[in-house]
Amino acid sequence: MIPRAELLKDILADLRMATSFVTILPVASSKPAGDGAVARATWALPVAGLLVGLAGALTYKIAVRFGLTPSLAALLALATTALITGALHEDGLADTADGLGGGRTRERKLEIMRDSRIGTYGICALILSFGLRWSALATIANPWAVMLALCAAHVAARAGLPAFMSLVPAARPDGLSAGAGAPPGRSVAIAFALGTLALALTLGPGKALVGLILLSLAGLMLARLATRQIGGQTGDILGAFEQTGEILILLVAASFQMGR
Repeated sequence: MIPRAELLKDILADLRMATSFVTILPVASSKPAGDGAVARATWALPVAGLLVGLAGALTYKIAVRFGLTPSLAALLALATTALITGALHEDGLADTADGLGGGRTRERKLEIMRDSRIGTYGICALILSFGLRWSALATIANPWAVMLALCAAHVAARAGLPAFMSLVPAARPDGLSAGAGAPPGRSVAIAFALGTLALALTLGPGKALVGLILLSLAGLMLARLATRQIGGQTGDILGAFEQTGEILILLVAASFQMGR
């Protein structure tokens, strides 16, 4: 049995590693990144997402308090979340769109995805991502509801990453995803539980169920597409998954808001 002090130390190390993995915050873990440590720490990705969502929500609340419209406040909130993550997931979405949409062969698709330049498909994907998320937040408008929606979106979008990494093989032997490794079942289960709990607490059981169904379908579709076209997942594919999750959860929150 692991001593309580050692267990707490491991939990804190995992939280720091997961946060440093998906944000630019200076919280790098002292735990070595090798030997599957990153994969084991993926259970904490939803917690890192919560930090990102809260930062965006705080920006939104401050902007509204200073008299800015919901549209402008929503734009600033999105800018904050992109800044904290170093636009990591947006970059993955753009590279995925360029690679899967522009290449004809598996090798060419992977080559395009590694290219730092952005193409037409990537630009269109980013416009859609920012546009849909911005519209959803502006529609929700109420600062408290925006906070709940942002937290739900950023937690749930990252809660599915461990399962996606575990079920879909890496497309190449190197790169961000391959280096992290496949998360163990325990990490997958904890992340999923945290995501489900966050959705239920922030959006309610009904919206949570809709969100889970949409996230699952999106994950299955992306996994099938990535496997058929490039043989599996990469760090860019994971970024595209996260962005898709954010969009879907925010749209669910906005659509129910409109239905009131």
